[in-house]
Amino acid sequence: MLINMKNATKWRHFTSAVSVLLMVFSIFMIASRGLNWGLDFTGGVVSEVQLDPKITSSEVEPLLNAGLHQEVSVVSAGEPGRWVLRYAVPESTEQVQSIDQLLAPLATEVNVLNTSIVGPQVGQELAEQGGLALLVAVLCIMGYLSYRFEWRLASGSLFALAHDIIFALGFFAATQMEFNLTVLAAVMAILGYSLNDSIIIADRIREILIAKPNKPIHEINNEAIAATISRTLVTSGTTLLTVSALWLLGGGPLEGFAIALFIGIITGTWSSISVGTSLPELFGLRAEHYMPKPVTDEP
Repeated sequence: MLINMKNATKWRHFTSAVSVLLMVFSIFMIASRGLNWGLDFTGGVVSEVQLDPKITSSEVEPLLNAGLHQEVSVVSAGEPGRWVLRYAVPESTEQVQSIDQLLAPLATEVNVLNTSIVGPQVGQELAEQGGLALLVAVLCIMGYLSYRFEWRLASGSLFALAHDIIFALGFFAATQMEFNLTVLAAVMAILGYSLNDSIIIADRIREILIAKPNKPIHEINNEAIAATISRTLVTSGTTLLTVSALWLLGGGPLEGFAIALFIGIITGTWSSISVGTSLPELFGLRAEHYMPKPVTDEP
């Protein structure tokens, strides 16, 4: 069934219900499974090795996993035969073989270019600073929305913002993909992107409210979406093309960043149209909330 001005309200309410269900599911996944914190936060060992370009990661991973007794992340460094190995610090380093010995069955020259250790204290500091940066960004956005819009209209933008962040975190909790600093940077980028979409629609709603004060709020919301949908789809579509290129061509180091942004763009567009407009309608947004109040001479 096609979406038009007559049935747009039902579609908005339906998609809002879906958004709430997805948000609850994401919170459940975060609470039950947690995030798979990367070595940036937990600490560990990062080694860079040079092997024969014909050798693939599927040949390297089983040898390292068996020798180090843990899951080892093997990511291409961008050059043929060059790999970045990331793994936790072994509990007992006395009986653990070196990288050269572990990869000896490959029958090729193994050149360990460099090895660095990220301590747990450094990882904890990064986690605290990243969480603080996210908190400051959210507080600044809340302050801006409360200044820019009346609280009923601002609530829709704020809920849409929370929906996008929680859904992205829920995806990483459900899939147990590594959550590192690049993914955290993508989450903060989602904040700005989602806010941009919500503000454009909210601005249009406010303009129509003032211009047509007698029009029902659900029709005003539908008209605002119809006026901004082409701009929203063009912006989201072109951004998705760029992020898709990062995902396909950026390799392992940018995979988590690109996936998080890809999810954020889709959910940001979805939530701005659904909960971003339905929540103010639920809270009883009316034209008089934006009309100037008469000034009386009474003290």
